[in-house]
Amino acid sequence: MALGGSDLLWLFLQPCLLRLSPLLSSNSLYVYLYYLMLWNRFLMNYLRFLVGIYKYSFLILIMSAFFFSLIARLFHQAFISFRKYIMESSSVSADLHIILNDICCDAGHVDDLFPFFLRHAKQIFPMLDCMDDLRKISDLRLPPNWYPEARAIQRKIIFHAGPTNSGKTYHAIQRFLSAKSGIYCGPLKLLAHEIFQKSNHANVPCDLVTGEERVYANEDARQATHIACTIEMCSTNTPYEVAVIDEIQMIRDPARGWAWTRALLGLCAEEIHVCGEAAAIELVTELMYTTGEEVEVRNYERLTPLTVLDYALESLDNLRPGDCIVCFSKNDIYSVSRQIEARGLECAVIYGSLPPGTKLEQAKKFNDPDDPCKILVATDAIGMGLNLCIKRIIFNSIIKPTINEKGEKEIDLITTSQALQISGRAGRYGSSFKQGEVTTMHRDDLAQLKEILSEPVRPVKAAGLHPTAEQIEMFAYHLPDATLSNLIDIFVSLSQVDGLYFVCNIDDFKFLADMIQHIPLNLRSRYVFCTAPLNRKEPFVCTTLLKFARQFSRNEPLTFDWLCRHTKWPLAPPKNIKELVHLEAVHDVFDLYLWLSYRFMDMFPDAVLVRDIQKKLDDIIQIGVCNITRLIRASQSTAASGAAVAVSEEFPLSRTKRDTRLMSDLQGAESTVQLPTAMEAPEERRVKSLKAYRSAARREDLKTHGRGSLADRLLREGLLTQEMLRQLESEWQVQHRNGRYGPSSKRDDQNSSKETGKKKK
Repeated sequence: MALGGSDLLWLFLQPCLLRLSPLLSSNSLYVYLYYLMLWNRFLMNYLRFLVGIYKYSFLILIMSAFFFSLIARLFHQAFISFRKYIMESSSVSADLHIILNDICCDAGHVDDLFPFFLRHAKQIFPMLDCMDDLRKISDLRLPPNWYPEARAIQRKIIFHAGPTNSGKTYHAIQRFLSAKSGIYCGPLKLLAHEIFQKSNHANVPCDLVTGEERVYANEDARQATHIACTIEMCSTNTPYEVAVIDEIQMIRDPARGWAWTRALLGLCAEEIHVCGEAAAIELVTELMYTTGEEVEVRNYERLTPLTVLDYALESLDNLRPGDCIVCFSKNDIYSVSRQIEARGLECAVIYGSLPPGTKLEQAKKFNDPDDPCKILVATDAIGMGLNLCIKRIIFNSIIKPTINEKGEKEIDLITTSQALQISGRAGRYGSSFKQGEVTTMHRDDLAQLKEILSEPVRPVKAAGLHPTAEQIEMFAYHLPDATLSNLIDIFVSLSQVDGLYFVCNIDDFKFLADMIQHIPLNLRSRYVFCTAPLNRKEPFVCTTLLKFARQFSRNEPLTFDWLCRHTKWPLAPPKNIKELVHLEAVHDVFDLYLWLSYRFMDMFPDAVLVRDIQKKLDDIIQIGVCNITRLIRASQSTAASGAAVAVSEEFPLSRTKRDTRLMSDLQGAESTVQLPTAMEAPEERRVKSLKAYRSAARREDLKTHGRGSLADRLLREGLLTQEMLRQLESEWQVQHRNGRYGPSSKRDDQNSSKETGKKKK
């Protein structure tokens, strides 16, 4: 009688199971460790059997390989550690010494070492003893069950879907203002502040709650019925009549998506008004299906037309009032703004690391019809939170550096969602411009931009999750000796999520956890410090957090005087870009102090004083931004003089190192090389990033475009235009061919003609 596949598998596993039967009742990973130790022996015993049933052997081997791949790394680490323990330990236990002696004398078997190996594995992997409990704690497959207050009521979900400038948020806010109580949850402090002001102006008392600030509508600090907050600060325990969740598509954000998931599943409100892209409708509907709640979708169309132009700007000489040039790096921001002002035009500057007050002032300056500033240079920070009177959006680049789900930095084309979000800022409803326009700075980017804008927005597939402090505390109860970073690693490795969710990137959290690991803090305080919102690329801010944690651990309050000494307050207006960047970092330090002051009020007692000097610092930064071209000139002259300049990786003048290297390569060359403009340096970087779709001729043209300081300076100062530079190049080439530069030039011509002849042959 022929044997089936399941019968053969049973025959294959039966001796293994008989050998392991005394341990099977323990239902732990130790069985797998032991099984792996015996694998070689079992494999040899059944090798001939597998050859005889070759049609099934492949299936069995694949199943076995899959099984062992789950534990191979764990076993390998335990094996190496156990071997090292035996070989390098100055003394071993008497019973282990006896077993080793018996094995050496052929009186024992190597299998006798297994209990000792098991004991050692339990010491280095303590999670093995409580694996079942840890798996239950890290089970993230049913997030709706985390919010019993929300599940206790039947909520009404209304999705306001539409593009930018379609009025979707306006309709949601109208319902928010008419409700007896409500909460607005936005992605930015600027958006929360806007709703806070709008609500109070409409005689609806509303409080403002952000990570660093609490502003009460009532003079007696009594909580108002309405709250405008950043989404991380929303309460899932307070009941409301209406809740508004803005920019719901950010639920897919690899770093902050968990906050939108928490708000959507956990807000205890009768009506939940969700605003955002239509790409998130399907996911929100599926998430609400798991809670037993239906979603009502209201679609909106853009209120003003938006046109993609058929021509690129190509030159800053073609700028018009109401233009906004969008860049994706500080390098380009500073370079473009310098060239605009070299043409006698005034421009406003907005980028992400500027304080909110400075952003608002720059936006106000640009929007003011009586102000001579009619041009805006900005990053995608204008995509949310700022009302701007923009006629035309001009993409200086369509390349943007991003952080993927693994925390890795990537440089790629902007997505359709990003392009639509930024383009939609042109022709805002209610502004002086009734129609918006979109184009690019460079001609070869325009076709690509049109293709991006014509593509459908990718649907949002999953919602972010993040381990809570309570979950990590339960992990720590089972693993008391593990560091916070290790606890997070174990949690993520054991976590189980279904297809609707993903675990958010935790690299920043682990970075801070490792940074303050040596400081004695209780777990809850350590967790709070690690969730502090800061840019880990700013060394000054990271160093300050370290000092905060160290003094906190000593139970010494962080006073106003201490902070002033650390930041060297008072500070003067910046004289160059380096000082402006440092002032922005100091502003972030003040934000960090205020953020911690609302979590540890007794240890950060001087929040009021810090807020006062932060406002003064905001004014100082505004002075620097208003004079940004002068700061750039000062920085470049400092770099040219050979002075050492310490800059971050995003610092705009870091390219001087590259330029210096290129100039050194060109020294001694017999031919003159044409000089690049400041505008074309970012283009050169873009070419390197987009070799996949840039033509070889275009790349070669950019590579041979000149690199020198004289033409660069003349272009920046407006004494030379790109057209003049091209004309000079053509004239130089003509004169070069006519032998106007002496014997050396003739030799060069002869050599070049010889080379050309060789190529023809």
